[in-house]
This record gives sequence, structure tokens and C-alpha cells, in this order.
Amino acid sequence: MIPHILIALAGLMGAAGVVLAAAGAHSKPGMGLESASQILLFHAPAVIAACAAIGQGLLSRPLALAAVIGLICGATLFSGDIALRAYAGQRLFPMAAPAGGTILIGAWILLAVAAIAAMRS
Repeated sequence: MIPHILIALAGLMGAAGVVLAAAGAHSKPGMGLESASQILLFHAPAVIAACAAIGQGLLSRPLALAAVIGLICGATLFSGDIALRAYAGQRLFPMAAPAGGTILIGAWILLAVAAIAAMRS
């Protein structure tokens, strides 16, 4: 059930990424909406692929689930902060976008660890 929820969240990330891409195409340059869109659109398929890899036993399930949750949370923080700044002129909280980026880096590293752990079992 958990992978189903994560894949549904990836679908929402993809949809939000397309919305932000369209908004970025019609907004002033430099608002950052393109970056927010790209983060969502790059990470949504990664979430789906990781869930598929979990199902195939290619990743250590607990580590991979934590990594996938990190990908979702990090992309949401990063993109949400940028979008909020573009539309409302304020941030989610101080350093939200950098925190999201840091979480994404950690999640990718954890995904690599999940692959190595699965090879050892």
C-alpha cells in the first residue's frame, strides 16, 4: 500500500511540475518557476522507478522507502518555496529551498546505499 501512495504522490509531483512549467513560460524571467518545475519533473519519475525497483527486490525496502520519502519531501520543499516566493512574495520558512535541496542530495545517497544493501542480502 505504501508504494501505491508514493506513486500517487509522484503523479501529483509530475502534474505540479507541468503547471509550474506552464506558469514559468508565461511569467517574468528569473522568477525561478522553471527550476521548481524541473525539480518536480525530474524527481517524479525517480520516485516511480524506485518504487518499481523496491517491488523487484533491487533495493533494500526500508532504506529505499526512506529515500523515496526524502525525494518527495525535498522536491516539495524546494519547489514549494520557490513557487510561494514567486506568487506570494514570501517563503515557506527561512532556508526552505536549500533544505529541500539538501534533503534531495541525502535521499539520492540513501538510494545508492539501498542498492548496495540489497546486493549484500
